[in-house]
Amino acid sequence: MLVALTLVASLLTPVQQQHHQLVVPGAEKQVVARLDDLTTAGTAATGHTDPADWAGLHAAATVNPTGVPGTQIDGYFPDTSTGNATHGWNHDAQFVIRLPDRWNGGLVVSGTPGNREQYANDYTISDWVLSKGYAFAATDKGNVGVAFHEDGREPGDAIAEWNQRVTQLAVAAKAVVRQRYGRQPRRTFAAGISNGGYLVRWQLENRGWLYDGGVDWEGTLWRLKGDNLLNFLPPALKAYPDEAGVRAAGFAAGSEFLWPFHRQYYWELTQQLYQKELDPSYEGAAADYDYAARKPYAAVAKIALTGRITKPLITIHGTLDTLLPISRDSDVYARMVGPHRPFRYHRIEGGNHLDSLVDVYPDRLKPMLPAFRAAFEELEGWVS
Repeated sequence: MLVALTLVASLLTPVQQQHHQLVVPGAEKQVVARLDDLTTAGTAATGHTDPADWAGLHAAATVNPTGVPGTQIDGYFPDTSTGNATHGWNHDAQFVIRLPDRWNGGLVVSGTPGNREQYANDYTISDWVLSKGYAFAATDKGNVGVAFHEDGREPGDAIAEWNQRVTQLAVAAKAVVRQRYGRQPRRTFAAGISNGGYLVRWQLENRGWLYDGGVDWEGTLWRLKGDNLLNFLPPALKAYPDEAGVRAAGFAAGSEFLWPFHRQYYWELTQQLYQKELDPSYEGAAADYDYAARKPYAAVAKIALTGRITKPLITIHGTLDTLLPISRDSDVYARMVGPHRPFRYHRIEGGNHLDSLVDVYPDRLKPMLPAFRAAFEELEGWVS
């Protein structure tokens, strides 16, 4: 058998041999595939992405690059939760690593927005950075879906796992890059949207040695005391539809046309999901939740941000964000970071949390994705 395997290996091209030998350190399962196109134009057809993961995150007019051949590794790390049914694996801590044939020496690591699975950043981040020559790695964060809060033994454990899984993937992806290309990445960037943006912030505060910088696209703000979604969503829910009351909760004047949609689909669901994760003993209405009185500090302390970033970070946030209002999120985080750390902050006029709503209100909203791409290229120039 050993002779047969040696013979097979000798018949492979150098690229095929490298593909054949790739091993993701710590993975319990991995599946390696050579693909003609690592972008969603190719992977949607071959089953190496899931369009449902990235639905609703981009405007219909978005134009993405295509035609990036390379190697994709799908798999999962050991985990006890089973919410991610992708590939029929029913196993969380799933990841994807993409290695373009034409590599520019860089790596982009990402966690997903919301409670989505590992392909959620494929259309908004992966396609574009792959076309620039970066390797790309993403994780499902270790728990997915509306029952994500059922993972973990204690309140806060599920979100704390998100940070651990991004660190785990960054370390593993660097090792895979070294196997594939013969050297460590010259630049490693973190990038993410919403909850994924929170992960960028946390990584650069706590695991900065793994990265050269990051782009935080409207990251969720978690603080022990002060602004977080558990103390601005309940007042908005209680006040709606009173405009003065919703604005007092932090939602921008001029965003009123977006309130009915977000009230129906996002505010209450989001409040309930994170209250169940961080303060599961609360049984009242979402609009009546009082963070200051409940004091779920032990849980929030596991995930809280400090602003003490150690590597260059660019934050972008839309002024009409109607899920994480800019005045209660990134404006606050910018003050937490302060003027003496490597930080740049861009407030995008007319940007909302979801680019898909640009299709509904093309004259009122500005897509965030072009701002993300500009910020990423700004980061490239900054750290070079």
